[in-house]
This record gives sequence, structure tokens and C-alpha cells, in this order.
Amino acid sequence: MFTYSTKGTCSRQILFDVDAEDKLHNVRFIGGCSGNTQGVARLVEGMDIDEVISRLNGIRCGFRPTSCPDQLANALKQYKAKL
Repeated sequence: MFTYSTKGTCSRQILFDVDAEDKLHNVRFIGGCSGNTQGVARLVEGMDIDEVISRLNGIRCGFRPTSCPDQLANALKQYKAKL
């Protein structure tokens, strides 16, 4: 399980697993808007991490420069950088 501490969002952490084929599993947001974060987690289940990054990177929440989906993209980029 990979853990990422978010920046600039209501959620505090994102936890997830990546399998041997670079597919995303078991995404959990700690904090944040429960319905939205559960929805994002279910939508990305089983997706290729590069596809998730491509789709979610740069999404903003109102006037904030980031969002929970954007933070998930950042978490996945950090995960890839540590490989």
C-alpha cells in the first residue's frame, strides 16, 4: 500500500495499491468529501496508472489550484518516480 499526504485539499491522505501490470486498486481518501472521493476511487479501480494521471492531472476545485482527483494524479506521479 502506497500512502501520499495531500496538499491543498480537504482530504489529508490517499492510499492505494498498484499491481504488477500498473493497474490501480484499493484507492482510499482519508478526509475530504466522502461521496466525491468514493466516486473517484470506484471510477479509477483497475485503470492503468498513466491513464489515471492523464485524466485527472490539473483538475481544480473552485478557486483552489488543485483538487482531490489532481492530488491522486500527483500521488501516482510520485509513486512512479520512486520505482
